[in-house]
Parts: sequence; structure tokens; C-alpha cells
Amino acid sequence: MAGADILYMLVILISAGAVAGILAGLLGVGGGVVLVPAFLIILHSVGYSGEFAMQIAVATSLTTIIATSMRSVQAHWKRGAVDLTLLKRLIAPVAIGALSGTALAQVLQSAHMMAVFGVLGTCVGIYMVLSPNVARDGAALPRPPVTFASATLFGGLSALMGIGGGSFFVPFLSYFGKTTHQAVATSSGIGMLIAIPSAIGFMIVPTPVGAPPLMLGQVNLGAVFIIACTTFVFAPLGAALAHKLDSKKLKRVFGVFLIFTALRMLSKAIAALT
Repeated sequence: MAGADILYMLVILISAGAVAGILAGLLGVGGGVVLVPAFLIILHSVGYSGEFAMQIAVATSLTTIIATSMRSVQAHWKRGAVDLTLLKRLIAPVAIGALSGTALAQVLQSAHMMAVFGVLGTCVGIYMVLSPNVARDGAALPRPPVTFASATLFGGLSALMGIGGGSFFVPFLSYFGKTTHQAVATSSGIGMLIAIPSAIGFMIVPTPVGAPPLMLGQVNLGAVFIIACTTFVFAPLGAALAHKLDSKKLKRVFGVFLIFTALRMLSKAIAALT
């Protein structure tokens, strides 16, 4: 690989890691909505566009989210915004959902996974643009079976998309009484609950033929290392900004970005399937 190609890859990875880190701290998302498209660009640039391209992008994104979420939740914890009791309550359903999503990813075509990302990402983006930013006074999480089922579903969808779950859990927690800061901070921790079992699942499957170097299963360890180092620096910055900036405006800006990214992914999926 030429030096210019390596430099191009490093620029994309570092830029994506910086944006992902800031978003993780700022909005409680794991950054996968940025990282998955970035990894796909890199895979195509090194000549890999095989049937497991999306799986590699998703798997690598989820593995980086371990570090991103850990750093983000640490920053929010110092500000007292993380609901540890709720995190403990969600461990089982989120892990079950994440492992189910990882297993489903192994039987789907790459184009099908791109379509899932495109459709769900667009829906979440529209919700973030249009939804109110106010928690309902006196609201509480629904009964345990409903919360368990919701967390399992969100964990599975997040694993399929390669994201940390904040795009689902922040609106969910906000609707059921958490302040925006509490929802963002707690969702940062939920990202770890999704990413750890998913990453393990993607690591133990066979490495696709023709995949780039430094692979463990479907996870690219080189990309994980670069992203983890970058997000380690930028996640605390996002957490600090979350407690200072207008979260309603930020959600809308991010929602527009997510819609644009998801629609591009969906168009690629449609082109691949037709």
C-alpha cells in the first residue's frame, strides 16, 4: 500500500474518531453513525468490498465503542449524571439483544445490513429533529417486562447498526422522565453494555477471505486502536459541552446529519440489491 493511501486512511480514522468521541460525550451516542460509514469508505479504498464489508464495519465500530463509552461515562460520572441503578437493571436485556443482533448479522447480506442502517438511521434522525426535548414530569420507566423487551430490542438493533444505542435510549429515557443530561450520561454507559458482548461475538467468528490485515474475526484491530486513542481525547470534551450547550439545537443538528448519512447508506443498499 502506498504512503499516500496510508495517510488517507489515517486522516479518515482520526477525523472519524474525533467526531465520534465528541458525539459520545455530547449526545450519549457511541459514534457508530459516523464510524460505520467511515470504515466502509476505508474498506473500499483498500480494495475490499466483499459480502462481509458491512459486518466488518459494524464489528469494528462496536469494538471501538467500548473505549468511547467508557471514556464518556467516566466524564459524565464526575458530574453525577449517570444512573447506576438503571444501568445494572439493563445489563441482561441489553446483552441479550446485542448478542442476538450479532448472530443475525452473520446470516444477513452486507447490503441488507446497509438497508437496516439506512432505514433505522433515517427514522431516528427524523425523531431527533422533530421530537420535544422535555422530560415528562412525574414519568417513570414502564413496568419491568416492557422495559426488558424495549432494552432487548434496542440492544439488538444497535448491534445490527454498529452503534452504541444512544440514538434509541436517549429518546426512550427522556420520554420516561429522565432529564436530557441524565439520559445522555446513562446512555453512554449503555453503549458499553451493547459493545462488549457484540465485540466478543464478532471476534469469535471466522475472518472473511480477502479481508484487510490485523483482523480478529470480523474486527479490524488496527482501526480499533487508532479510534480508541482519538476518542480517549475527545469524549471528555463532548461531555463538558453537553453540560453547557443547548441540547435541543444539538439534537436537531445531529438528526439532520444522521438523516443525510442514513439516506446515503440506504441508496447504496438499494443499488447493491437491484
